[in-house]
Amino acid sequence: MISAFTHIARLIRAAFVFAREGVFGSVDPSLVPPPGQLALKLARLVERRGVKHGPRISRALTRMGPAYLKLGQFLATRPDIVGVIMARDLESLQDRLPPFPQDEAEAAIATSLERPLKDVFVSFGPPVAAASIAQVHRGEVLHAGIRKSVAVKVLRPNVASRFRRDLSDFFFVANKAETYSAEARRLRLIEVINTMSRSVAMEMDLRLEAAALSEMAENTQGDPDFRVPSVDWDRTTHNVLTMEWIDGIALNDHKRLAESQVDLPDLGRKVIQSFLRHALRDGFFHADMHPGNLFLDDAGRLVAVDFGIMGRLGMKERRFLAEILLGFITRDYRRVAEVHFEAGYVPAHHSVENFAQAIRAIGEPIHNRTAEEISMARLLTLLLLEVTGLFDMTTRPELILLQKTMVVVEGVARGFDPKLDIWKIADPVVREWIERNLGPIGRVQGALAGTGDIARVLMRLPEIAERSVKVLEQLETMTREGIRLSPESIAAMGRSEGRKNRWRTVALWIIAATFIGILIAVRNL
Repeated sequence: MISAFTHIARLIRAAFVFAREGVFGSVDPSLVPPPGQLALKLARLVERRGVKHGPRISRALTRMGPAYLKLGQFLATRPDIVGVIMARDLESLQDRLPPFPQDEAEAAIATSLERPLKDVFVSFGPPVAAASIAQVHRGEVLHAGIRKSVAVKVLRPNVASRFRRDLSDFFFVANKAETYSAEARRLRLIEVINTMSRSVAMEMDLRLEAAALSEMAENTQGDPDFRVPSVDWDRTTHNVLTMEWIDGIALNDHKRLAESQVDLPDLGRKVIQSFLRHALRDGFFHADMHPGNLFLDDAGRLVAVDFGIMGRLGMKERRFLAEILLGFITRDYRRVAEVHFEAGYVPAHHSVENFAQAIRAIGEPIHNRTAEEISMARLLTLLLLEVTGLFDMTTRPELILLQKTMVVVEGVARGFDPKLDIWKIADPVVREWIERNLGPIGRVQGALAGTGDIARVLMRLPEIAERSVKVLEQLETMTREGIRLSPESIAAMGRSEGRKNRWRTVALWIIAATFIGILIAVRNL
């Protein structure tokens, strides 16, 4: 219970910060139950002057610190939870914080690499970028007697403990929400926080980001339009990542792009095709492809940086994506619906015909528009978000991340060419994947892979049979004698449940009393 009170105290502070920054003022009271409407009115009493202007949620999350900032960025990829409008607001949330001191960064690098800084880098400059988890410096190393520029990413001091504390609060809220809300269980809020927790844990081990760089370098080594920076493994540890410095033109630097007379429509093509190639061909894609993370090098290739957030798609998800895109192009809505059922994304008790009807409502308006007006990202948004509740579809985090990345990528590409024909550009990549994996060659390879799976199962048949016999014996014993609990166990369970109910009631009263006390104190200022 001490842990519960600690969570509650920190959450009260967070609610107060959100109220001060006017976050609750943007909530439509008509969408909230009567008790919640009263809470919203009370929250409006503590708003700061001038908070009605500017990005309220961004200010509040930034004030709450790195974990809340990262939560906001993560929820921007989950419009199925926060809504499309709120997700768009969160997209503008900048993961920028003041850099920590230079001497702390140098000490952290020397400790992590177990060598004095002067023995590792010829020069080491001030931070050029600072975010919630790490900051980046520009340095120089000697390579074969030649000075070579590198980017050095170093974790913030004590960032892991701060994240662990705030993530425990998020888990507390998600657990309570799923206990009392069927909608929260459908959205799988605990799994959402679990996914965020895993993502943050990977971001805080810079060796994993280096591994993502290395994996994508292998996947894209034959791509004519895309590459990633090389990793300096000798200067990379858990807390430090050293990689090639990129001197290209950032895709958000429109002035330099214009001065360099870059073919902007072709640049938009490279962005779209590179992303689809990674998602479909490799099942491994950069999930934060905003213009600040993309550069154009002297050879005209895209170079991506910041591999902290990556997306993965299994073969089932890739087939799902390819078939629904092809189904919409050919207007085969029945097949699009069947793909959803085959993948297990729609519960079997629903009608394929009814689901195909809902798909048709999304697809038909596409064919009444010109190519540049058709948004592939918009189509996936309607499909994965607006239809899910109607047909009890369980949230698929990997597909939502794909959809959100596609929104960003399509926005970047259309920024270079407003009349971009997204379907024409995507067609060769999608068609190549379908012919390779769903055509005759793909069927043969699938059959060979299936033969290997069957062989592995046959080899384990004796072990499976032995386990099955043991399970059947246990079930027979339970059926005959029942499940027995000792009197001590029953009494302990009763006492535990009683304590839980009493403390839950006390906690709710404490939250209410504290919040009212804060309101009264602020009103008297």
